[in-house]
Amino acid sequence: MRALLGSFLYFPERELASTPADAGLTYRDLELTTGDGERLHGWWVEARADRVGHLLLCHGNGGNIGDRVLHAELLTAVGFDVVLFDYRGYGRSTGRPDEAGTYRDARSARECLLAQPGVDADRIFYLGESLGGAVAVELATEHPPAGLVLLSSFASVRAMAKAQYKVLRGPLVPDVYPSLDRIGELHVPLLVIHGERDDIVPLDQGRALYEAAPGPKRLHVVPGVGHNDILDRAGRELAGEIAAWASEQ
Repeated sequence: MRALLGSFLYFPERELASTPADAGLTYRDLELTTGDGERLHGWWVEARADRVGHLLLCHGNGGNIGDRVLHAELLTAVGFDVVLFDYRGYGRSTGRPDEAGTYRDARSARECLLAQPGVDADRIFYLGESLGGAVAVELATEHPPAGLVLLSSFASVRAMAKAQYKVLRGPLVPDVYPSLDRIGELHVPLLVIHGERDDIVPLDQGRALYEAAPGPKRLHVVPGVGHNDILDRAGRELAGEIAAWASEQ
């Protein structure tokens, strides 16, 4: 069942559709090695405004970092240094994705971020997008950041299976990426952002994460947007909100 579930969870692409240079951004390639020997690829993109902090981006389950150049463009414009990295099996990274592997990958990416010149360890933020939200929640329980942003994130894979695949219920689905169970262990500032019309990860999952978190916390529901158009339609507004929230932490 876990092998079958993986085919529903991970949709990696090897070819990078774009780089930060395509958006006029200056960047550096990063090479990371995980604890179990995989080689990961990432980018460091420096802040283009007064620095608010350094942000580790854990992307969703499809594509690769080449599909997240807009994220870097928006976030560097409001004062974040951004590290984007590809999980094992995505983009130029070696290996094949699985739950434990994505957690290891995020740890390696955090260590790489900490090793960059001029990084203040007290000003590191995590942003987890969709499946990356579960990766970021797990990382935050072990290595608390200055703040955690969850963008369009699900409560658990079981909850997603129930919402998307009606034939997969309860004990039939392995309890992987159980963010709802973990989020109560967090004691860091939390910002949950979710599209009102998200038909891939329904809004009630974002609300469930928000309600289960101990706080301090904030929920922003973006009217009229879904899962895949949230940054295209509201990205500048959201980047500004993330920066303002981070400045308060």
